[in-house]
Amino acid sequence: MKLDQLLQSLLLTSAVIFFISTPTKAEEIQKDGISKYSVDSVGKSSNAKKVAGTKSPVLVSNSRKPRTLQPSTASSVDKANLHEAGKNILQLSEIKFPSTSARMLVQTPTNSPNPESTSGEQQIVLITGVKANPTDKGLEVILQTSQARELQVVNRSSGNNFIADIPNAQLQQANGDAFKFSSEKPLEGITEITVTNLDANTVRITATGQTALPKVELFDSGQGLIFGLADAVSTAQKPEATLTQPEVDKPASETPSTKPSQEDETIELLVTGERNGYRVPNATTATRTDTPLKNIPQSIQVVPQEVLKDQRATSPAEALQNVAGVSPGGISPRTTFNNFFIRGFDASDNVLVNGLRDNTNQAANVFSNIERVEVLKGPASVLFGQGTIGGTVNYVTKQPLSQPSYSVEGSVGSFNLYGGAIDLSSPLNEDKSVLYRLNASAETNESFVDFYERQRYQIAPVLSWKIDDRTNLTLEADYSQLNARYDFGIPAEGSVLPNPNGEIERDRFVGEPDIDNNESKVFRISYNLEHRFNDSWKLRSALRTSFLNLDREIVFPRALADDKRTLNRGYDKQDYQDNVYNLDNYVVGEFATGNIQHKLVAGFNLYRQDTNLTDTGFVIAPLDVFNPVYGSSPTDVSIFEFDIENRTQVLGIYIQDQISFGDKFKVLLGGRFDTASQDFKDASDGTEDFKQYDAFSPRIGIVYQPIEPISLYASYNRSFQQTTSVFSGALAEPERGSQYEVGVKADLNDRLSATLAYYNLTRSNVETSDPNNPALTIQVGEQRSRGIEFDISGEISPGWKVIAGYAYTNAEVTEDNDFEVGNQLNNIPKNAFNIWTTYEIQSGDLRGLGFGLGLFYFSERPGDLANTFDLPGYTRTDAAIFYKRDNFRAALNFRNLFDIDYFVSAQNRNRVFPGEPLTVVGSISWEF
Repeated sequence: MKLDQLLQSLLLTSAVIFFISTPTKAEEIQKDGISKYSVDSVGKSSNAKKVAGTKSPVLVSNSRKPRTLQPSTASSVDKANLHEAGKNILQLSEIKFPSTSARMLVQTPTNSPNPESTSGEQQIVLITGVKANPTDKGLEVILQTSQARELQVVNRSSGNNFIADIPNAQLQQANGDAFKFSSEKPLEGITEITVTNLDANTVRITATGQTALPKVELFDSGQGLIFGLADAVSTAQKPEATLTQPEVDKPASETPSTKPSQEDETIELLVTGERNGYRVPNATTATRTDTPLKNIPQSIQVVPQEVLKDQRATSPAEALQNVAGVSPGGISPRTTFNNFFIRGFDASDNVLVNGLRDNTNQAANVFSNIERVEVLKGPASVLFGQGTIGGTVNYVTKQPLSQPSYSVEGSVGSFNLYGGAIDLSSPLNEDKSVLYRLNASAETNESFVDFYERQRYQIAPVLSWKIDDRTNLTLEADYSQLNARYDFGIPAEGSVLPNPNGEIERDRFVGEPDIDNNESKVFRISYNLEHRFNDSWKLRSALRTSFLNLDREIVFPRALADDKRTLNRGYDKQDYQDNVYNLDNYVVGEFATGNIQHKLVAGFNLYRQDTNLTDTGFVIAPLDVFNPVYGSSPTDVSIFEFDIENRTQVLGIYIQDQISFGDKFKVLLGGRFDTASQDFKDASDGTEDFKQYDAFSPRIGIVYQPIEPISLYASYNRSFQQTTSVFSGALAEPERGSQYEVGVKADLNDRLSATLAYYNLTRSNVETSDPNNPALTIQVGEQRSRGIEFDISGEISPGWKVIAGYAYTNAEVTEDNDFEVGNQLNNIPKNAFNIWTTYEIQSGDLRGLGFGLGLFYFSERPGDLANTFDLPGYTRTDAAIFYKRDNFRAALNFRNLFDIDYFVSAQNRNRVFPGEPLTVVGSISWEF
């Protein structure tokens, strides 16, 4: 069977999986024909019954299971008896209505063993939100999760403080951000309620009574785990509400119609969780599972939403400056393309969106719908297929929220920058099973570079549908457009090298203002279907399609003449189209073999990329870079011509097992088999080529935790990457790569984490720019990168947050026919350091006022692979001042605060890219 026929068959199979795993939603009917009661998301019921001793209806339904908590006064014998009784409580699905059941929560000190713990690793339950609602008896705090039954609660009392620990949970929003919840004086007799992450595995709930220990009741609900709180003093003065056998249902004609009064309706308090956003404990990029970073034997760094907002990062380059080991690529940061290196190697093609590879992101410089950026350092072919060796960047997009949220932002800044953005999210129906989110932005700006201007637009709608309790479907679209001139920088001679004619102005534009124009349009659409068969097994099917169209006319520099002032130039007219289709289907399962715990991922991936390029180049008149005169037109002297069609197809089958031998020792094993083909045609010269090959990518890693906060790890990975034939003129062998890595990860406390890593990367069949023709590429042999990286992120103390990193990178040529062995890889500094820290005043009249400071250091680095010149090292200082109060936020961001002259990167001796001078941007936003 040919590969394309096999791909078609698997596509059909995937469609069948999609429909089979999408169940029909129906109302459950009791044997007597009466439907079960349902409770909506705010706790109101259409079928409420009066219970003796209560003021308002008590909900009797299959969505809530009441349990009772007593103050910590029971003897140790009583506690043991209560625990034994609690072990026999039926699951919610086993309860026959209209009867109801209750149980006591064991009053066990927090240092006692957890009776429900096992010798294997506990599954961490994510609590995605905390909500507080007033009730007729006091207040209820809802820990929102779909796995309420899995939560293990251990509580104790200390003075007037009720304290409950959940040792298998974490507070983490749907977007991946950790958060905390607090409310002062939410109820008469209760001074404060807090819900926080105590450590990487434990959530703590604290309720402080004013004069006595609060009375607490516990409920399971379809919304999550509910803590019912009341002032012990006030409840002691009233008859205690006790659950009695509810009345038998009567026909509607015999049952009085009772409409709850306004007092009885549930009203949601305006209490919101506060993000603790600089530390993200979990990520999905490395394993396709929501695994704590400390359990993954590979270096991963996350740039969360709060960092992006505090820095006003609006492009991948601005976000990735926070990641140790990442350096700018060999093109201008002002172009339409994103180009960056990880651990010494170009990783611009290694871009994922929500876990699916999408190369069109290289040409999309719009960022308004990105929630966070996850960077997996080193090879990742075992899960994501072909990719370069340095690392992988995963953009996680903003997802719909279950509570209405609306924000508007406006910006104005240096170089005529004007921008605006909206972020809207809300449920679309009463039961909140259908949610939407809409992000849209527009920005226009100029630059210090003469004649440069840019416009960016984006609109990104997302729709999620909770089909039932086990099935979720998310539909997502994204359209972005970027119009900008192409910036080729200035020659090295006259910028970083001496020139007998003097120094070239760094704002010099070497193109033609009347010709240069680039228009990039990208449209993407995707679905993500997740179905949970049970608590241990789930299926994910995801498809992402992207369509990129790039039209551009550019005038580019070729070489300085002997007089060192006349710059020879070329004209390029290009029409580039890239269509990407990526389908991924996999299952995730958890099971045990004896005392050994397994988390298995297995699936298949179909990837296709169709590229069409029409490209013609002509000579155009040269430019005097010291006294430019513009207005030239291209001649009829041809430089190059391409008319290329290229199709890449890949079928990958992969499996991975995360194995836990108790709590201290973990092993990660994985492997992927890919069969790939590439079909290349160039109509301009009649060239045709086809290649098909197989690749196997293994992955092995171990993690040892001598104590809970410390993880020691080691790993080995391999990768492969098809070379880009569009600019090479013929198909070449795929690149190969391997990496060894060892390191240590530490949770310094529940808010601050750090990673230290050593790695050794080897890359063979490397393709780089042809020094004789920058428009083409060649394979140059073997390169190696070895280094040490350190990163730290989180909250040092309340209000003081930091994200920082250091990287030592020794990246060099080890085998080559054209360059000397030992040459350093271009644009890679041996030493780089970054730190961004903010402090926000927590109390008093200045509460909400904050300050940010950033330092970004790059040492001297080669400007080309031949090492003929170096870019000088620099330290850039950024800063911010912001003020947050209620739903209002205002900020001033300063980039290059001290207005230093520096150079970001270089492509060759003719193209060196200066950094931005002092830039100031002010922004104001409102949330509703």
